[in-house]
This record gives sequence, structure tokens and C-alpha cells, in this order.
Amino acid sequence: MKQDMILILDLGSEENPKIAREIRAMGVYTEIHPHDITAGQLAALPGVKGIILNGGPNRVIDGVEIDAGEAVYGSGLPILCADHKGEPALPADDADREAVLRDFVFGQCHAEANWNMDNFIADQIELIRRQVGDKKVLLALSGGVDSSVVAALLIKAIGKQLTCVHVNHGLLRKGEPEQVVQVFRDEMDANLIYVDAVDRFLDKLAGVADPERKRKIIGAEFIRVFEEEARKLEGIDFLAQGTIYPDIIESGTKTVKAVKSHHNVGGLPEDLNFELVEPLKMLFKDEVRACGKALGLPDNMVYRQPFPGPGLGVRCLGAITRDRLEAVRESDAILREEFAKNGLEGKVWQYFTAIPDLKSVGVRDNKRADEWCVIIRAVNTVDAMTATVENVPFDLLQHITARITGEVAGVNRVLFDLTPKPTGTIEWE
Repeated sequence: MKQDMILILDLGSEENPKIAREIRAMGVYTEIHPHDITAGQLAALPGVKGIILNGGPNRVIDGVEIDAGEAVYGSGLPILCADHKGEPALPADDADREAVLRDFVFGQCHAEANWNMDNFIADQIELIRRQVGDKKVLLALSGGVDSSVVAALLIKAIGKQLTCVHVNHGLLRKGEPEQVVQVFRDEMDANLIYVDAVDRFLDKLAGVADPERKRKIIGAEFIRVFEEEARKLEGIDFLAQGTIYPDIIESGTKTVKAVKSHHNVGGLPEDLNFELVEPLKMLFKDEVRACGKALGLPDNMVYRQPFPGPGLGVRCLGAITRDRLEAVRESDAILREEFAKNGLEGKVWQYFTAIPDLKSVGVRDNKRADEWCVIIRAVNTVDAMTATVENVPFDLLQHITARITGEVAGVNRVLFDLTPKPTGTIEWE
């Protein structure tokens, strides 16, 4: 359906994503575009009701202060200048800021609050069907939030024209490969290819202690496995990816320095020659989760914690061994189970266990036992740039310690990481 849009033009502010999210929360669609948008580009955007010019610390480029052009100022659309040409910025107070935005969006632009998840899903289904036609789509389905929501959306749009490939590299959390098969093959009747590549990955990683080398091996091997599976299939014209809006924003614009490059699926060989399908590329993470809920995915998949691309490979610290990897998996499962039982699931942003390549002396069955130690990490953050440590009740930590040392083979100590970010990072590797 036709929806109204408020356009945010990037004049160097780091607040653009926050403003966009606030307006979307009002039920009005927003997009962030470069400051030098042309008249043709502006005319091609459907339903634009108003423009926000949002300046900030990156507004000066090569000594010149940038500004929007005549295409914007001569558009006849209502314009809100935020921190622009000496005019007042949007209020710092959230309530005051919301009042200013609400007055602009509804009072001056007369936008309708007609953007919601049901409409988004309906629009995307129509767009996917128009793009794909009767052709076939391939998706690397990791089981993470983004790829799972893309899969559910594509199944709804094109059904059996989608083929999902789930590569089990042995570095997923307990129960995750099984859940992918159950949800997508058994419950959603998807075309799912399950690849058991555990031995292949762990053999490649044997003896490799450097974290960056581990990451590169895992990424490169994933591409190889996925490429092998793709070449077995005939008639695939499209590759679906779970690109989301922060990926695009973080990859940088003319005025915002790139935070990091995003290569979903790790950068596949060009000779596979697929056209991309990226139905979530304009959604923020919380909107992706809302989309997953609306599509009927289970909560423990939709609200899955942030999980590093190399998986447990960067939580089995140093050179990965199978026994220590299994101890990481089992101790992590105990931690997640106990946090869920005690009301911390959803309250704490991220929590996990890690096991260093280090043994200490302990006592088991009245005998000396040289065994591993488990490190518990539990942190809260807004933007992952800084993080604070969750104050986990001491009696709960004691209970978790008793369970891990009693139930996980080869572990005789449990440590709790008290380090905020900075100086520590969230992950250990």
C-alpha cells in the first residue's frame, strides 16, 4: 500500500538513526539519504511528505561545510532544520524532541501513521514476487535472527522457489542446528539443505590459536561449503541476504565514517552471478524482530542473543579442541537455562561462557584433577561501543557454578568477568 515518508538528509549527524527510529515508532516511514540528493532522486522516492536536514560533527568535509541543494530547498516540501545554519538543534530531552518531531510530521507535513509491520510484510511479499517471478532463490540460513526472518518472509512470498542451505560448522550453541531444521523444514515445509560440516571445519581449525586466523578460516571455509552446495543446484538466479538498515548505515555515507564493512554471507565468488534479494535492508534490528514475530517465528529464535559470526570458535579461546568446545557449549546452555529460570533472560543484553586454553589444579573424587576453567560474561549495552557488567546475584552465581562443575566434563573452576567495556571488549577474542 502507498505509505507516507519523512526523508532525513545526512548533514553529518550521528543522531540520524535515532531520529528515524523515533519517527517510525509514530507509525510513519522514514529513510536516511545523502545530503546531495538530486531532484530526480527525490522525485523517485514515493510518498515524501517532508524533509529533515540534520547537521552534526561530520558536517565539514575537506574544509567545506556541506549543505543540501536547490533540489531540496526548491521542492516545496516542509523542511525541519535540526542543528543547521545556526538554528537550534532538536531538543536533547526525549519528550521535548518527540513533541517537536510529532508537530513536524503530523502538524506540518500532514503525514498519515500508516506504516506498520503487517503493511511492511504485505509490501515486501508483493515486491519479492515482482522481483523473482517464477525463478529460484538461494539463502544461507545460519539460524540467526536476520537470516531466519528473511527465510520466513521468502517462504510466505514464494514457497518452494526458495532453497535454504544451513551449514553446521560445529560452532553453534546447543540445540541451534536442530531448531533450524525443526522450524524451517518440519514446521514451515521449506526446501532446506542441511550440511554437516563439523569435522571439515574443526580439522581446518586444529592447532590454530590466533583469533584473526580462526575468523578467516571459518569465513573462508563457509564460503567454500556454501559455494559447493550452490553449484549442485540448477536454475538459481537470486541470492537472498539478511542485510538490515544498520549494516548499510555502518558501512558509511559521504558524511558518516564507516564503522565496519558488512559482507553478509562473507562475499561470495562473483562467478556465481546471483541477483540479490534483500527484503529487510530498510529495517532496524528491533523492527526485524517484530517482523519475525508477525511471521510466526518462535521467541527463542526472534529474540536470540547477539552471536559472533565465528560462533563458539571465539569463545573456545586459543586453539580449539573438541573437548573444550563441547565444554563451552554445555556450560553456555546451563548459563542460558539458569538466566531464563531466574528472570534475567531479556533483561541482560548478552551473556555467555568462554573457556581459555588453561588448566588449573582441582579436586575431583578426592583426587588431584587438572581441568579447565569456565568464564562467565554478562553485560548490558545500548550501542555495543561501551558495556557495563550485570550485577548477577551471588547465590545464583554459586548455583550456576555448582551446576557447571558438576555437569560439564573437564571443568573444575568457574570465574565471573567483572570488566566493563572499555577496558575489556564484550567478547574475549
